[in-house]
Amino acid sequence: MAVNVSIPTILRTHTDGEKSVEAMQAEGRWDDAGRELNRAAKALEAAGAELVVLCTNTMHKVADLLVDGLGIPLLHLADATAVAITRAGIERVGLLGTAFTMGQPFYRERLAAHGLDVLVPEPADRETVHRIIYDELVLGVVTDESRDAYRGVIRRLAAAGAAGVVYGCTEIELLVGPGDSPVPTFPTTRLHAEAAVDYALGLTELPFAR
Repeated sequence: MAVNVSIPTILRTHTDGEKSVEAMQAEGRWDDAGRELNRAAKALEAAGAELVVLCTNTMHKVADLLVDGLGIPLLHLADATAVAITRAGIERVGLLGTAFTMGQPFYRERLAAHGLDVLVPEPADRETVHRIIYDELVLGVVTDESRDAYRGVIRRLAAAGAAGVVYGCTEIELLVGPGDSPVPTFPTTRLHAEAAVDYALGLTELPFAR
């Protein structure tokens, strides 16, 4: 039976005084961040973990570095999300997340590998979504004003043809839920956790992208 283990605790702080992964993101030091996550994943493997669950959408940018030399699998968050979208019969989705997740190809291409067409907001809306995540949600700040802003972004994605919307950041679910969207929503935090449990219980195989 597989063991579900996540590695989010090093994103902000280190006991050894090194810079956090969050700081590495801001500085564009993605390779350093990937090696740091790889080190943590290997430590978990050495402790007996049988599965790694990386509980952050953005850091899947360095998923290949994370699994380098690792002997246990990674449950890729975008794969788990894509399976849920496909099961819902949806082919075109809008993607919300950090500027990295929305603007760079690593996440969109992973979803597209499952046959999905992925839309992202216009640049001004991407900036709004990103700013609210980092300036508010990661700090536990939730406001009606920001909820209304997200609702507007979601409506515009739906008007552009998105038949569903991916809440592609672990904090987004603090702000909006299914009732804030005119189309079905796919909360990646919940979908990832459920997929990890199903795999740990032997109910499903890992949903690798085709």
